[in-house]
Amino acid sequence: MTEHVRVAVIGSGFGGLGAAVRLRREGVTDFVVLERADSVGGTWRDNSYPGCACDVPSHLYSFSFAPHAEWPRTFSGQRHIRAYLEHVADVFRLRPHIRFDSEVKTMTWDGERLCWDIETTRGSLSADVVVSATGPLSDPKIPDIPGLDSFPGKVFHSARWDHDYDLRGKRVAMVGTGASAIQIVPAIQPLVDRLTLFQRTPPWVMPRVDRPISGAERALHRALPFTAQLRRGLLWGIRELQVQAFTKRPGELGLVEQLAKRHMARSIKDPALRAELTPDYRIGCKRILLSSDYYPALARPNVDVVASGLSEVRGSTVVAADGSAAEVDAIVFGTGFHVTDMPIADRVVGAEGRTLAESWARGGGMEALRGASMPGFPNWLTIIGPNTGLGNSSMILIIESQLNYMADFVRQLGVLGGRVALDARPGALRAWNRRVQERMRRTVWNTGGCTSWYLDANGRNTTIWPGTTTEFRRATRRVDLGEYDVLRVPVPQKAAEVSA
Repeated sequence: MTEHVRVAVIGSGFGGLGAAVRLRREGVTDFVVLERADSVGGTWRDNSYPGCACDVPSHLYSFSFAPHAEWPRTFSGQRHIRAYLEHVADVFRLRPHIRFDSEVKTMTWDGERLCWDIETTRGSLSADVVVSATGPLSDPKIPDIPGLDSFPGKVFHSARWDHDYDLRGKRVAMVGTGASAIQIVPAIQPLVDRLTLFQRTPPWVMPRVDRPISGAERALHRALPFTAQLRRGLLWGIRELQVQAFTKRPGELGLVEQLAKRHMARSIKDPALRAELTPDYRIGCKRILLSSDYYPALARPNVDVVASGLSEVRGSTVVAADGSAAEVDAIVFGTGFHVTDMPIADRVVGAEGRTLAESWARGGGMEALRGASMPGFPNWLTIIGPNTGLGNSSMILIIESQLNYMADFVRQLGVLGGRVALDARPGALRAWNRRVQERMRRTVWNTGGCTSWYLDANGRNTTIWPGTTTEFRRATRRVDLGEYDVLRVPVPQKAAEVSA
């Protein structure tokens, strides 16, 4: 007999572990967390490249319900964030609920039984509710480069770093200049013989004001926890005030651009290189990156910046779109993830027999009611869904808001009683998405003159939330049953006739 659970959570990163904690707090203990890997951590388990760290301050990049007084630096590295997530799994006694090495292959809605049938690499189960917390930064994207298959050297993505491969003395091509690349470049530059950086679009880079958190500070936070809450509140408040410039008044960002240019000028003295590294779009249109050692690394004599994308590989030679070429021993891709084409969507089959990916394609792109649910996919919720991303603050704030919504969703199912499901109404989704996209029009992400990973193939921003975290929390505080159809188990024809 197939195992049945109340809730199945997919993934054990911040979203999945947070969902598990909230379910426990709601009194729901009949749940499982399905994790494809052999440990928790999500993106902070998968990304272990040299220099990997967070660009959000530590005290803001943690759960409000699990404060951590022991952060060693104001901006934490990957190792400490992963350890924090392991700590959360232990403190909240989540491990008995976690099924490791259990990658979800398919999830199929059964309209007769009002439940999801789930196939994993470790077997089958069914669930009343599915909470998908696979995250947008979980499946690496490697571009289709002609000749790459025949490259005789080493090739890997930043999120699948090969720690057994020694880069010392090697000629390395780094493809991409996003958040991962600007951390990798300074970390490997002193080791390699030659580093060739392929840059399609230069990023805006601001100084990373990082420092160790003193023992006295940590002792204060341990003894007086409210001081850590004040610290978190201050960090949050500063970012909330900054949002207006991104969402309503992009013209005010000119001063920030001048600060970024001064930051570059301090390290890059060559005017030709400085011109290649200066973006031609408004700051904030693409993610603003934080680093105090990226530009100094690019100025080193063993680094070449190719202001063009990688277009072809010929044997050991990498060739840029502008025709420049270099001989290399290894190629490292820092080319991001499948964000606007969420891979899990191909594995979710809804009420009409279509996958979520097919439904989104028919509708012109990703969209979800309050970033969480889609018509035709009853009792299926996503954490960090469409238009829930942030361009300037901590995603943990958004995750916790979505956990509030999930908790009320499960609560409402209990209030309704019996075998019941909630299916988002198409009209509610259209109204929500219309409001989101209308607000998006004047934001820097749409007007800043860049092409970013926030935009889908149609040029629509399906990634970012165009407002403050306070507004999002207000919008997801509770489930409005008026936005949903209530589904109940169909009554058999004979039983209906008897009751009549």
